[in-house]
Formats: sequence, structure tokens, C-alpha cells
Amino acid sequence: MIRVFLLDDHAVVRAGLRAVLESDPGIEVVGEAGTVAEALAGITLTRPDVAVLDGRLPDGSGTEVCRQAQLVSPGTRSILLTSYDDDQAFWAAVVAGAAGYLLKEIGTTDLVGSVRTVHAGGSLLDPAAVEAVRRRLQDPLAADPRLADLTPQERRVLSLVSRGCTNRQIGREMHLAEKTVKNHVSSLLAKLGLSSRTQAAVFVAQA
Repeated sequence: MIRVFLLDDHAVVRAGLRAVLESDPGIEVVGEAGTVAEALAGITLTRPDVAVLDGRLPDGSGTEVCRQAQLVSPGTRSILLTSYDDDQAFWAAVVAGAAGYLLKEIGTTDLVGSVRTVHAGGSLLDPAAVEAVRRRLQDPLAADPRLADLTPQERRVLSLVSRGCTNRQIGREMHLAEKTVKNHVSSLLAKLGLSSRTQAAVFVAQA
């Protein structure tokens, strides 16, 4: 039995997804949520095999949940299901470790098949696109002139943020206090004109 968790801020959408997925006798929806906070709590509790995540939510994004889910439930694989065919959102999903990025127009049979593919260890992402992101992450801060104002420590923090590391993890990696890391993150976001860690991850992926 494939155990699935659903995240969407519209109850009617969640109900539709549940009906589609549970039409397959081998799939069980073990939980659902309408916000990022509810999703992280639910995924921590249920530890599903696959999480189907809405891209945009009132209190954050499915990408954020995807990244954090790997910490609280390492066995969970995530599919971003979104209404927006957006390059930035796609890059952010790849960087966050999503196994799939699908538009909500996907057919019933395709959605069930996608969940089965991801559960079996497969990916729904274009391998060439994923490889491009990986190459950029290997040397993310190469020669982008926009990085000239960042200190060496801020560049290192930015690189770790782009890999989905929390402030605590960055602090351990760099031997810094968590508050110091938080200050570095705030400073580099301000210097780059960004407003979130997700935007920073996308910035690095596209640098």
C-alpha cells in the first residue's frame, strides 16, 4: 500500500485528489493539510511514502515543505502539483529535492501513475534539467557580478542555504552561532534584493 499525504489550501481540491488517488486500491491517503505548518506536523506524524504538495500556500510554499519534509521524514518523496508553469518555481522544486513537478491539469490516470513512479524510486523531472541544476550547485557562486557585495562568509552561507540547510545546520557546518547565521542570511538577502530562502535557492540555481 502506497501511503500519500496531500497539501492544498482548498478543501475541494484535496477532496478531489483524495478521490482520484484512492480510486486505486493500492493507494491510501493517510493525511492532508491546508497550510505549510499543518503539512509539516502531519508529515512528521504520518511519515507518508509520497507527499503531493500544492506550489503556493497562504503561509509559504510546497517547495518549503518538500525541503523540510526530508528532515522530518527522510523516506517521504515529494511531488509539486501546481497551477503555474513557472521556471523559477521549477528550479526551486529541483533544488529542494522534489521527485516531480506537475501541472494541476494532469489527468486522473497520469496522477496515479506519477505517484506510483515516484514511490518506486523514479523521477518525473527532466534529467537534463536536474543535471543543469546540479552543475550550477557544484560551483554556484562562480563569477556573478551581483555577488560582489557579499562577504566570503555570506557566500558560504548562501551556498548552504541553496542546498536546503537550516540555520542550525549551517551553524554546525561553519562553526557559527545560529543567531550569527540568521544575521548573515538577513544581510545577504538584503544585498541581493531577495525576500526569502526559496528565492535565494532559485538565485543560486540560475546564477
